Amino acid sequence: MARLEVNRSGELEVFVRVVELGGFSAAARVCGMTPSAVSKLVSRLEERLGARLLNRSTRQLQLTAEGCGLYERGMRVLAALDEAERCASVQDVPRGKIRVNANVPFGQHFLLPLAPLFLERYPQVTLDIVLTDAVVDILEQRTDVAVRAGPLKSSSLLARKLGQTRMVIVASPGYLARRGTPLLAADLASHNLLDANYARARSGWPLRLPEGDVVVPVTGNAQASDGEALRQLALAGLGLARLAAFQVRGDIAAGRLQAVLEAFNPGDSEDVHAVFVGQGGHVPLRVRALLDFLAENVDLD
Repeated sequence: MARLEVNRSGELEVFVRVVELGGFSAAARVCGMTPSAVSKLVSRLEERLGARLLNRSTRQLQLTAEGCGLYERGMRVLAALDEAERCASVQDVPRGKIRVNANVPFGQHFLLPLAPLFLERYPQVTLDIVLTDAVVDILEQRTDVAVRAGPLKSSSLLARKLGQTRMVIVASPGYLARRGTPLLAADLASHNLLDANYARARSGWPLRLPEGDVVVPVTGNAQASDGEALRQLALAGLGLARLAAFQVRGDIAAGRLQAVLEAFNPGDSEDVHAVFVGQGGHVPLRVRALLDFLAENVDLD
C-alpha cells in the first residue's frame, strides 16, 4: 500500500517538465512550485528508483541513460493518462483557462474578433489574451499558445501553421495627393517611409527590379512598435508603410489605403504559426480546441 501513497504521476510530470525546460527554476514556474521543492522531488524520485536520473552542474542538467529512459516512457505515460481521463470524463468538453500571446496585427484582425465565437462554442473555457510584437518565452510566461509570424527558431516547442501572408506597400489617398504616387523604386527616396522598431522587423523594404532585387532603406520621421500602429499612421496620412496584406485588405477595398509599387513587389510572405508546448502528444483538450478553431477560422491568404 505504500506505493499508493506516492503521487507517481505528479512526480513524473514534474520530472518531465525539468527535462523539457532544462532546469529546476523553469519547471518550478510552470508547476507552481519552488525550485528547492522541485529539486527535492527529483532527489526523492532518484532515491526511490535507486538510480541517478540527472547529472547536475552549476550551468546545466544532463540526463543519464536511466533518466533518458524514464523521460521517454514518462511522456508516453502522461499522454496516455491524459487520454484516459478525457475518454472517461462524462463531460468530455474543453474547460479551463487558455493563455494566448499574439502579435498585435493578428490579435486585432483575427483573435479578438473570433474570441466571442470561440467562447460561445466552448463556454467552459476562459481566454487570457496578451497582444505584443515582442517575442516572449512562452514557457517562462506560462503561455499555452503563442501566434508568431516569420521563421521559427529551433526549439522543443510544437507549431501548427495557420497560413501565410504577403507584404504590400500602402499609403492613404490624402498622402498620395500631397506627395505624389511613387511609380519607381527610386521615387521612394522622396517619400516618408514609416518603419517598425520591434526586434524581428527586417531592415529595409525589398523590391524586385528588372536588373535584380534591391533593399530600399527605410527613412522617415516616425517608427512604431507594432504593425497595427504603423497601419494607423498610414491611415492618418503620415507616410508609406509596408504591412501584411491581411491587415490592409479591408482598407484597400474601402478606399482608405492604396497599394503602390505592386509591379515591383517581390512576393515575399510571412508564415504564421501557432506555437505551443506538447511533447509526447500531451496537449490539453482546451489547447487542442483553440488550435483547431484557429486553423478552421483564420484566413490569412
